[in-house]
Amino acid sequence: MSRKGIHDQVSVVGMGCTKFTEHWDKSVDDLIIEAAYEALHDAGIEMKDIEAAWIGTMDSGYAGMTLSGPLKSDYIPVTRVENMCATGSEAFRNASYAVACGAYDVALVVGVEKLKDSGYSGLVMNPAPGDGTFPNITAPAAFSLLAPAYFHRYGLEAQQGKEVLARIAWKNHLNGSLNKKAQYQKEIPMEKIMKSPLVAAPLGVLDCSGVADGAAAAVIVRTEEAKKYREDPMYVKALSIAAGPGEGLLTQQFDFTSIKENVKAAESAYKQAGITNPRKEIDMAEVHDCFTPTELVIYEDLGFSERGEGWKDVLGGRFDLQGDLPVNPDGGLKSFGHPIGASGLRMLYEMYLQFQGKAEKRQLKEPKLGLTHNLGGFPWQCVSFISIVGKELS
Repeated sequence: MSRKGIHDQVSVVGMGCTKFTEHWDKSVDDLIIEAAYEALHDAGIEMKDIEAAWIGTMDSGYAGMTLSGPLKSDYIPVTRVENMCATGSEAFRNASYAVACGAYDVALVVGVEKLKDSGYSGLVMNPAPGDGTFPNITAPAAFSLLAPAYFHRYGLEAQQGKEVLARIAWKNHLNGSLNKKAQYQKEIPMEKIMKSPLVAAPLGVLDCSGVADGAAAAVIVRTEEAKKYREDPMYVKALSIAAGPGEGLLTQQFDFTSIKENVKAAESAYKQAGITNPRKEIDMAEVHDCFTPTELVIYEDLGFSERGEGWKDVLGGRFDLQGDLPVNPDGGLKSFGHPIGASGLRMLYEMYLQFQGKAEKRQLKEPKLGLTHNLGGFPWQCVSFISIVGKELS
């Protein structure tokens, strides 16, 4: 895996994000326009200044015309990208590389998904063609397997493990209650989370992220040009994506307590950014909390916790808004919902706001370095993305 990266070569000078919710009264075009024009206005530019664009969506549009139509772009190249739940992040990665290499000076990235009108439930989707040997299993059922495996390996009783998972959901709902763009803006008591109806034991409804509509956008330029647009750009330190070979279910070494794609993506990102101790050097993170045990495993895969210690860090408040390493300060997928193509850019939007001191009631104290993480697929076969972004050049 390449570790050369584009450390500090590109910067984000404008971002936008719609509210994530059930947008029954808005189309895909409406969402793209809202997010894109917020980003353009934030950067102080117009659509005519964009030289190339990327649109990330799983199933809410096809080809570059998904973006060129609503934004009426003037025959510029537009690339449509899909990489499961890492779709928005992948679009951002591709645009960043194009700007870094000098192909374009100013690029626009938009991630969008409109799920509520489609009938997509979050439980059932059309499977990719195969030979019939892939397990017929829903996403909640697949990720529920992480919980008992983790509890067994590290000696947690079922009730104690359930409390750890509920504590993760409680934290993310608390953070989301402070965010006017989140789908769910209400604190939820631990007891209610613990007693929520089962979806795939031990996961209840409140252990699962929501299904939402939404869009997010970013304007990217080379770092040497960034200060022409704003005094406080966000610098891209590392971009990493790892696609697994699908060996998880075929090997005795896979025990459902770690996702190797996470580990590999983190190793590459940390190498690119020059990070040797992520637990101490990362100030905040947005991670892919599609289900509560996923977030628990991510802590350890990304080096935020030692192996077998993540559950203790959860109960100790390490990842809370006022903790040593706040995770999902905007509420995460749990409170924001998960419009597939938009989630990765939504995470970067939170980093951007935090660096500029614009996160309002959830504002952290002087964060300098942030990490975003997406995971698409199943625990045993997936793609994992990590970005590291910063407030300052290094």
